[in-house]
Amino acid sequence: MAKEYDISGASKACRGCGKPFQDGQEFMAVLLDKGSEFQREDFCTDCWPARQDQAGEAFSVWHGRVPMPEEPRRKFVADEVLVDFFERLDGQEEPAKVSFRFVLALMLMRKKMLLYDRAGTDDAGREVWTMHFKSGPAPVSVVRPQLDEQQMAEVSAQLGAIFEEPS
Repeated sequence: MAKEYDISGASKACRGCGKPFQDGQEFMAVLLDKGSEFQREDFCTDCWPARQDQAGEAFSVWHGRVPMPEEPRRKFVADEVLVDFFERLDGQEEPAKVSFRFVLALMLMRKKMLLYDRAGTDDAGREVWTMHFKSGPAPVSVVRPQLDEQQMAEVSAQLGAIFEEPS
């Protein structure tokens, strides 16, 4: 069974100054890998310059905007952020990270950005999918963890918590 990650989702207030985010406000999100958890910290654009040094130690960083009440809510961040997160998970062996990468691969396949080529087996006996991005022929390997339906839903929900927008 895949290990669940403890996830901190989107903040309602800036991590730097503590002011609540307003509708339409831009922010910077930083995802830190704390070993057994991913910790997300959101900063307003006023506080971000003083915290920008965190970007170097971050697993992922992206720019976002709090949606206006009349705007339909996006389910996830921009495709580039998903691709970056997917690529940064390459080579990770921790079961939760392997599961995240696999579910991200499925999401990118659904968006027709990542294309399936074939399946094989690695030296550890795990099923590995060979894929490539539509934008280029370089092969990408993705370990297929043995997740049941409930585990897939849990991993998807955890990814949603990471990438949601502040409300």
